[in-house]
Amino acid sequence: MSPHGSDRTTALVIGGVLLAGLAGIGVYAGTRPAPMLRVQPVDVVAEAPPVPAAQPSAHGSSPRGSVVSPNWVASTASASGIPSPAVRAYGTATLRAGADDPGCHLAWTTLAGIGWVESHQGAIGGRTLDADGRPDRPITGVTLDGSGQVAEVPDGSGGYQRALGPLQFIPSTWATWRSDGDGDGVADPQDVDDAAYAAARYLCASGGDLATGTGWSTAVYSYNHSDDYVRAVYDAAKTYADRTS
Repeated sequence: MSPHGSDRTTALVIGGVLLAGLAGIGVYAGTRPAPMLRVQPVDVVAEAPPVPAAQPSAHGSSPRGSVVSPNWVASTASASGIPSPAVRAYGTATLRAGADDPGCHLAWTTLAGIGWVESHQGAIGGRTLDADGRPDRPITGVTLDGSGQVAEVPDGSGGYQRALGPLQFIPSTWATWRSDGDGDGVADPQDVDDAAYAAARYLCASGGDLATGTGWSTAVYSYNHSDDYVRAVYDAAKTYADRTS
């Protein structure tokens, strides 16, 4: 279900931004800068969206960090319309990011906003996320060959890269930020658990304090170098926070 319902009277998205992003998956991802390019966008948003926290499990932690509460996952998935595997991934990633970098203040809804814009929470093209966090069919963006509105991102062998997975990581970026979010011993950009944790690490390293408008905007802008992208992620993140508050 789209997070852009008729009740969103304060939406910041320029008309058609999300539709363009979904129809042309990989176009936004193709504009993403090299890892850790610190940029300061023009004031895209006046303030950061709310920072709702994921609920950890009462059973404590695992070797890979805090475990998100299954009850929280179920209730949040129902309220937000986000598939349960994605909610689990976003919640777990923010708990781990909070332990890694307490000053980051990354909210699970920011990851959800990125997931919506990048791949409709892994459901783009009629896909579904399996229980293990992988889509039933791989998600691959357009060839980043510089044609049209697509950025040119060479692959080093005479061809061009394509963004991968629910959060649309370019392979060269994934090589730096690859993460094993679910502890299965594999770092796979097609696995939303792995991709969410990699995105959390990237955002926290890029933006500083994401509870501030400047920190949040800088982090999301570094993930995808587009003011329209930042507006789209903000709108989706704010809507998910409203739905689950």
